[in-house]
Amino acid sequence: MTWFGLATYESLAPGAIAARRTALVQHGHLYDLEAVLRHMGTDVDDAVLAAHDLTALLSDWYVHGEAINAAVRRALDAGVPAKVGALASDAYRLCVPYQPGRIFATASNYYEHAAEMGTKLAPRSESSPYMFMKAETSVTATGTDVVLPPHAQRVDWEVELAVVIGRPGRHIAVAQAHEWIAGYTVINDVSARDLNRRTDYPFTHDWFRGKSFDTFAPLGPWFVPREVILDPQQLRMTLSVNGEMMQDDTTSGMIFNIAEQIAYLSDILTLKPGDLIATGTPTGVGMGRGVYLKAGDVMVAGIEGIGAIENRVVAEQR
Repeated sequence: MTWFGLATYESLAPGAIAARRTALVQHGHLYDLEAVLRHMGTDVDDAVLAAHDLTALLSDWYVHGEAINAAVRRALDAGVPAKVGALASDAYRLCVPYQPGRIFATASNYYEHAAEMGTKLAPRSESSPYMFMKAETSVTATGTDVVLPPHAQRVDWEVELAVVIGRPGRHIAVAQAHEWIAGYTVINDVSARDLNRRTDYPFTHDWFRGKSFDTFAPLGPWFVPREVILDPQQLRMTLSVNGEMMQDDTTSGMIFNIAEQIAYLSDILTLKPGDLIATGTPTGVGMGRGVYLKAGDVMVAGIEGIGAIENRVVAEQR
């Protein structure tokens, strides 16, 4: 299938209304999705035609996703984007692709990452995914700043494949789990390692606190539908800081694959459209190197077949 993504953007054109709209992404260019669909002059579902809110579209993806994919494929086959014209690169600002309803994250899901963190894992046959939640308010777009809390001294990076759920589900079988995926994006699970631990309670870890600060979840640059990614378990993942490669691995190294994570979560609760699963990070994080983020650093996190997000680190101003 021809590659495409869906992005959320705000126009920077003088006099433009400051409203977020959905864009079709192809070959590094953005095309207003509603304009592309209207140009086709065919009978397109009204909900698809009014595609200016990707968050709303994803909340109904199980209803409209197939129609959106089909309409975009027809538009690409007919060369419609070129006829509509791409948005000028200086005429828009990329936003978060969509606002996740809930963010679930999988801890220590790569053996080498667990080793670099000093985590001793039980044999896979005696274990299951270890999930925690990250605040949805931690999400921030590519091109925005990651803000260092003044009381955090060891802030770290983690590139991860983000899986977006596209339909409600409970007790989902591993063999059918892919049917619940709407698509994928990139997430950087920024973590304050020193705040992930507690000494004032008998519970030694507090991942919610260490990972849920505002701006601690850069997300994007866009959403890529499931049908476009042939094998999400064979994607190269990279993260660099100031141009130096820190993480470089593939999603094939997951201990529990995407389907197993979906099945595990759905045995606990009902998954909803728009839920996001951060599926774990490979080796190469700062804690394993004894290096942490500081103001002025620039992180670039990318995944093959999706794209890359870039975020600068700044100190919090009070």
